[in-house]
Amino acid sequence: MIIRGIGGRWFVAALSAAAVLTSGCATSVDADELPGVYRSDKTGGKIRLDSDGTFTATDISADEATGSGDTDPIDFSGRWEFVAREEANDFVYLTIKEGGLGKVGGIQLYPKDSQVVELHPDPDGPPSVVLAKAGAP
Repeated sequence: MIIRGIGGRWFVAALSAAAVLTSGCATSVDADELPGVYRSDKTGGKIRLDSDGTFTATDISADEATGSGDTDPIDFSGRWEFVAREEANDFVYLTIKEGGLGKVGGIQLYPKDSQVVELHPDPDGPPSVVLAKAGAP
């Protein structure tokens, strides 16, 4: 395909900028580096990702996890799975044991890197909780 003229140059420039912005938004981490205990200094909440694929969350409220519900800290657990995506940010899917968060079966945890993870109930909004790695499981 040949693109001619000033309009064509602007089109190519816009596509290039979009590619750079899109690739800059995607965060990729090594799943093997994720197991550990992540803690929020602000709320005291913790999420522990074990190397066997299980997790426990303590002192995380339903509101922080899902964007709605009670703000009292609760504990829940289940299994976690790392989801790598080329076109968007990688995430950790937390499958919650029945009853842990009521009818909610799972939530997403977004790693900023291997040392910091965030809960984003609203993918377009700010994180509800930022947790930093505190130690190995």
